[in-house]
Amino acid sequence: MAKLFLTLAGLFGALGVALGAFGVHALKAQLDNRALAIFETATRYQLIHAVAIALVALLALQQGTDEISTPLAISGWSYCLGIALFSGSLYGLALSGIKILGAIAPLGGTAFIVGWIALAISPWR
Repeated sequence: MAKLFLTLAGLFGALGVALGAFGVHALKAQLDNRALAIFETATRYQLIHAVAIALVALLALQQGTDEISTPLAISGWSYCLGIALFSGSLYGLALSGIKILGAIAPLGGTAFIVGWIALAISPWR
C-alpha cells in the first residue's frame, strides 16, 4: 500500500501543478477574482496534501515493507478523500459558480483533519 500512496502522491502533485498553471494562464481572463482565489485555494490544498500522502508512504517504506499501519492507512486515505472532496468541490465551484458545491468542502476539510490526527497517532501504535 505504501507504493500505491507514493504513486497517488505523485499523480496528485502533478495534477495540482498542472491545474495551478491552468488557473494562472487559461482561467485568469475567464474567472473573476473570487473564483480565481477559490481555484488557487483548491490547488494549494491539493499540493500540500499530495506531499502529506508522500510522507505517509515514505514513513511506511522506512519500516522496510510495503505494508502499512492502520493509522498511516487512515491518514493516507483521508488525505486522498480530502483532496477529492475539498479541492474537487472548490474546483467545481470556481468553474461553474454552483454555490452548493461549496457545502461539500467542509467534508473534505474534515477528512484532512482526520488524516493529520491519524498521522499524529501513528508513531504511538
